Amino acid sequence: MIQINCTEVTEFVLAGLTDRQELKMPLFPFFFGIFLVIYLISAMGNLGLIMLIRVSPQLHTAMYYFLSHLSFVDFCYTSSVTPNTLVNFLQETKRISLPACAIQLFCFIMFVVCEFYILSVMAYDRYVAICNPLLYTIVVNKRVCIQMVLSTYLYSFSVGLLQAILTFHLPFCHSNVINHFYCDDVPLVALACHETHHKYIKKLLLFTLAGFNIFFSLFIVLVSYVFILFAILRIKSAEGRKKAFSTCASHLTSIIIFYGPIIFMYMQPETSHSLDTDKISSVFYIVVIPMLNPLIYSLRNKEVKNALKRTMGKVYSTII
Repeated sequence: MIQINCTEVTEFVLAGLTDRQELKMPLFPFFFGIFLVIYLISAMGNLGLIMLIRVSPQLHTAMYYFLSHLSFVDFCYTSSVTPNTLVNFLQETKRISLPACAIQLFCFIMFVVCEFYILSVMAYDRYVAICNPLLYTIVVNKRVCIQMVLSTYLYSFSVGLLQAILTFHLPFCHSNVINHFYCDDVPLVALACHETHHKYIKKLLLFTLAGFNIFFSLFIVLVSYVFILFAILRIKSAEGRKKAFSTCASHLTSIIIFYGPIIFMYMQPETSHSLDTDKISSVFYIVVIPMLNPLIYSLRNKEVKNALKRTMGKVYSTII
């Protein structure tokens, strides 16, 4: 541990995925390669999906408008952590300046919270499309779509800024070594000095806001899908039920793989909370999930696959 005075903190040292020296040398080149490949697939997948939606007129609907923002958020929050993690794999001492740590924390919180509510908005969109198809174009019009997405970004920005300001007003007296591979709120708060009133308020707000954002957004999703389920069950033909369910399958898959690790990480009781298990969960939702979402929506969605074929055909014919 690096012992320092509160007033001298200008940088932090990231412990990385493991603090066991005997594992670092043999495993880190492997981790670097895996993280790099996954990040490149994630970046190309999400940016490619955004471009495909933009250039394909048949995808200019509310559903794909929200999907393009989901891809943008996925790209942003994995990019707030993964490139710095890749650089740290190549360094013996993984240092990050205090301003850079604050910016990373702010960006990460903002885009994760944004993902919660983009997924909720997408659930509401599916609810209207299946339960009130005749009113769909009226209820979910272009103006409403822009307002919902904009309000999501503004709220997420406020939450990220508030949490980052509160965290970096805490005094860090004992050590500047963060037991994580990026600047996350939980290990930063654990690193702060003894239980002061400011630290108590920060911890209370951290878990209150985390709980509220997770469960309120999940509540919107669950209520939407309860109504969707009843609407699907009322459809008489098996083909109609299958078609209605297929429009929700990709979104449901994204919800399941995203909410699980987040709930596991942030809603554990403090007495049983382990920063080591947090690292495993973090790798999954920071690195893996942003890669999976574009694959889920491209492999399971006929409209996206057809749009991709048309676009590739146009590109091929232009080249030829």
